[in-house]
Amino acid sequence: MAGSARTPSAAPAGKQSEAPQTRPRNIIFIILDDLRYDGMGFLQPQIRTPHIDKLAKSGTYFPNTVVTSSLCSPSRATILTGQTARNHGVVDNNNSSEKGLTYFPSYLQRVGYQTAFIGKWHMGQDSDAPRPGFDKWISFSGQGHYYPTEGIPADQVAKGRVNMLNVDGNKVPQRGYITDELTDYAMSWLQKERDPKKPFFLYLSHKAVHSDPLPPPRYAHQYDKVNFKLPASAANTPENYKGKPMWVYNQRNSWHGLDFFYNSDMKMEDYLRYYYATLSAVDDSVGRIMAYLKKQELEKDTLVVFTSDNGYQIGEHGLIDKRTAYEPSVKVPMIMVEPGTVPAGVVNPGRLRNLDYAPTFLDLAGAERPPQFEGQSAWPLITGKVAAKDWQAPDFVYEYYWEWSFPMTPGTFAIQRGDLKYIQYYGIYDMDELYDVAKDPNEMHNLIDDPAYVNAKVELRSALYKQLADRDGRHIIPYTGRMSIGSVRRRIGGTDAAPFPQQWFVEPNRADRADDIVPDGGFKQKLHAQGKAFLHMPILGQGRNRVDVLAAEMQKLQEKKSGAQAPEKPEQ
Repeated sequence: MAGSARTPSAAPAGKQSEAPQTRPRNIIFIILDDLRYDGMGFLQPQIRTPHIDKLAKSGTYFPNTVVTSSLCSPSRATILTGQTARNHGVVDNNNSSEKGLTYFPSYLQRVGYQTAFIGKWHMGQDSDAPRPGFDKWISFSGQGHYYPTEGIPADQVAKGRVNMLNVDGNKVPQRGYITDELTDYAMSWLQKERDPKKPFFLYLSHKAVHSDPLPPPRYAHQYDKVNFKLPASAANTPENYKGKPMWVYNQRNSWHGLDFFYNSDMKMEDYLRYYYATLSAVDDSVGRIMAYLKKQELEKDTLVVFTSDNGYQIGEHGLIDKRTAYEPSVKVPMIMVEPGTVPAGVVNPGRLRNLDYAPTFLDLAGAERPPQFEGQSAWPLITGKVAAKDWQAPDFVYEYYWEWSFPMTPGTFAIQRGDLKYIQYYGIYDMDELYDVAKDPNEMHNLIDDPAYVNAKVELRSALYKQLADRDGRHIIPYTGRMSIGSVRRRIGGTDAAPFPQQWFVEPNRADRADDIVPDGGFKQKLHAQGKAFLHMPILGQGRNRVDVLAAEMQKLQEKKSGAQAPEKPEQ
């Protein structure tokens, strides 16, 4: 039936590992920053990523991998804690506390794993200090820099100042291009520093391809002659914005809008040349790691995971960057390789969430699942023991909390059940959205007011609210302290603000004027289709809603009541 939303029964996740261990399994988790779900050569031929493409041929590609919060710090916290943002509390990129959080590598250490963190951390006031759960630590403050002297004034560079790394608690100068240098540290740990008798977990967290993406010199001109095409919805046309919330159009001329992105006059087509050239250094890094595993005959004993912390929009609906609940924002690349365990050359459509990574890693390592984990182990899906068609994926619930620093994107909550995705916004005067992403993958046809989907809308709206409750059953909107006005600038002469949706413009004094605050449902929808009001609300001073009319009616009632109570006159 059109508009129906099926409730899946999630596969139960036990406290103990469900993956029988016959040998220790190593794990290498490679995570990028802001890489699009389709930003790889095997999906776009003009992109040159031979080593990443080889990963896809050697392992399984999961095209339906999503993040529960599409923003660096909240997504990374979800990956590391196995909890949603409403529970781990890292809700934005500003100053969310890490107090009380336990990162899943700590549980791996308890079962004999050696662990290493190398790269971008980006939580806790931009601190680069070592965190619990890692035997080896290399990181940097905040977003880090691609080059040793990037972002440093020329006079300070002349005095020898460079960007610094934190290596096991010690400040060490950054000496080279960041992707190459992080890979050097990773290779050194793999080859020389770890105990070869113990299983290992390597968390390699690249800065690439975060803005502003600067490639290494060897790839600086790699895409000079390549013309990258933007999505069709990038065009500023009435058709593209039909059915879209106002905020989407209003964001077009902003820091995260296509017309004025990062408040520059660069074209997205030019930006993508930098973006994918920067990715090439990561591709080299993947090649080095895989060559090491092959040489050391560790391929069959090591699960390699390649993914990103969130997606990235390149003009969809006039937007860039992430934060939204639209497909290019919430979907991330995901490839897993382990010959003999993970099927090779397979595209697995089963849905994975970043919430599921931690329980999956603990499962395959034979570690006990801690009670605070909210996701489920996807190991049966990953290994093919459970087919994608039989995989009972839980609802995908998305949460993004409004940030003062980038106020153009509202607080966003969404739920996807099967192919239906419902999106609502917090604290703004705007419309909700509903999409069938199977029939409409580009999310161009908002079904929120389609009568055929009213039952699905009501069902998903209710399910979203219930599932957004925190561990104590509360519905709380967290936020961090404002430090300034935020990025609010708009380009002179650029796109103006959006008009309100056409269907919101009505004549005054309608009888159904209170119906929009009445819960949606089939009967209300049926009355509206007949041109009738659900709650008939007369206008003050008009019709029967007048003092003289109501007073006269009251008088008649009183007279009728008085007459009914009067004693009967005796017969003459």
